[in-house]
Amino acid sequence: MRGATAPAVLALLALSACTTGPSLENRGQVTAPPGDSHHLTVGSAGFTESDLLAEMYAQLLNRAGYKTSLLTVANRELYEPALESGQIDVVPEYAATFADWLNAKTHGADAKPVGSPDLATTMKALRGLAAPRGLTVLPPGRAVDQNAFAVSASYARRHRLSTLSDLGASRLKVRLAAGDECVQRPYCEPGLRKVYGIDVTGVDPKGVGTTQAKRAVQQGRDQLVLTTTTDATLDAFGLVLLADDRHLQNADSVVPVVNRSRAGGPGVVKALGRLNEVLTTKDLARLNQQVDSWRRLPADVARTYLEEKGLLK
Repeated sequence: MRGATAPAVLALLALSACTTGPSLENRGQVTAPPGDSHHLTVGSAGFTESDLLAEMYAQLLNRAGYKTSLLTVANRELYEPALESGQIDVVPEYAATFADWLNAKTHGADAKPVGSPDLATTMKALRGLAAPRGLTVLPPGRAVDQNAFAVSASYARRHRLSTLSDLGASRLKVRLAAGDECVQRPYCEPGLRKVYGIDVTGVDPKGVGTTQAKRAVQQGRDQLVLTTTTDATLDAFGLVLLADDRHLQNADSVVPVVNRSRAGGPGVVKALGRLNEVLTTKDLARLNQQVDSWRRLPADVARTYLEEKGLLK
C-alpha cells in the first residue's frame, strides 16, 4: 500500500463505516461549483487492474500539477463512502457494475438493476445515482472490462466459431466452467440459453477466470469458460474469446469517479480525460499481463505505458 500509513487506513475504515455522503438536508449543495483541491487521494480496489488504473490516474494528475497519494481499500462497501466523504478523491470504476451497486445501496438489495448493455443508458443511470451523493462520474474511456466467454482455439477452429451466436447456431452441447452463481445470473447460463440458444449441459463450479477453469477448457473437460475481456492469460492456455455479438453483457466501461467538492473541477477532468483517448481493452489486458505474468510493478507498467503514448511528456 502506498501513500497511507496503517493508522491512516484504520481512520479511513472507521470513518467510512459511518459516512454515507451528504445528508438529506445538505444534498442541494452538490449543485455548488465543483472543487479543485491540489492534494488528491487516488483510491484502488486492490486488484491488478485497479492498481494499474489508479497509478495512471495519479501520474497524469501529477503531470497536471496535482500532488497525489495512493490508498488501497479492497472493499467497495468501505471505499465508496470514503469517496463520498472526501477521504478518497478519485477511484477507477466500471459503469454498469457501479450503477447497479449504487442503485442497490439507494433503493435496496432487491431493486431492479439499472445497468444496461447500452453505455448511454448506463451512464445516465449511474450519474443520476452518483450526483446526490456528491460524486461526479467522468466520461468513460474505450477500455471495457466485462464478463466474457472463451473456448479453446482448436475448438473454435474445428467448429468455425468466432461469436457466441456461432456457438448457439452450432447446436453443440457445452459444459461451462464458471462460478457456482452462474446458474442464476441473467448474464451467465440463463442469458446464454435465452439470448444465444446455447445448449449448456451444466456449470463446472471452478470460479470466474481461474487457472483451474481455464485449464479445464484447455484440456477438453469443459468447452466454455467465463472470464473477462481484459484477461491477459488466455493465450497461455490456448483460449480465445467469442464475441458477445448480441450484447448480453452490460456496458462495464472504465470510468473515473470523483468527489465533486474536491476533484470535480476542469483540471482533473482534463488530466484524466487524456487517458480515455488512448487506453483500449486490449491495452488494459496487455498491462495486466505485465504485472501478473511478468511480475512488474504497477507503477512502472503505468509509467511506461503513459510515456509510450506521449501522455507524460
